[in-house]
Amino acid sequence: MSERLIQSIERAADVLEIFLTTNSELSVKEISEKVNLSKSTVHGIIKTLEHRGYLQQNPDDLKYRLGIKLFELGNFVGKHLDIRSIARPIIKDLVNELNETVHLVLLNRNEIIYIEKEDGPRTLTMYSHIGKRAPVHCTGVGKAILAHLSDQEVDRLLSIQNLLSFTEFTMTDKEEIKNHLKSIRECGYAVDDEEIELGLKCIAAPIFNHQGNVIASISCAAPKIRLDEERLPKVIAGIRKAALEISKALGYKGVMQR
Repeated sequence: MSERLIQSIERAADVLEIFLTTNSELSVKEISEKVNLSKSTVHGIIKTLEHRGYLQQNPDDLKYRLGIKLFELGNFVGKHLDIRSIARPIIKDLVNELNETVHLVLLNRNEIIYIEKEDGPRTLTMYSHIGKRAPVHCTGVGKAILAHLSDQEVDRLLSIQNLLSFTEFTMTDKEEIKNHLKSIRECGYAVDDEEIELGLKCIAAPIFNHQGNVIASISCAAPKIRLDEERLPKVIAGIRKAALEISKALGYKGVMQR
């Protein structure tokens, strides 16, 4: 293998992976024997993993077991893979219909993260790519999600985020943003009109799970000149329809707002 591997991370992975094929709880001595490392080395690895939540110690017998952080990561990855596989054909159909770029995003760690992107035939250079993070307050996809969170969660997100101004059209006042979110809830879609990038316009709609909770959003992004008043209704209808199709495939029982 030509890639340079980091030994300490390899060892930590070895420690975690032995729990996949052995007892649910192991002592430091047992782990040391199974990974063929000294007890002092293993102890340092274990304490680091415990500190980060990947392992936890049973206070009764002082043995270690896998921690809740691994469940959180596995659950996170599993949900994301599901929504991507469900959304991908719907996104492709939407790109073919609109001939514009379509994004799929999730809210993660107080920002949105792009997990799928399908370029239209008339590609354009823009800030987005899969794995890219962006603020929630000035992106159509971010506002589509924000608008369907609880008031408490919206307050929390707007309080911990730096409400930076990216263009002259970026909203940075919390009360103005919250009033704007009300209109998004009423109409069922969000618009980013040059708020994060001059010349770029995005139309976004929320995606809901089987419990009716917003978990993602989808958007069409194009140069503002291509999303004029004549074409806008078709784009809005397409985005909202695609968002509802994805939501339905995830078990959502609601209907599209008029």
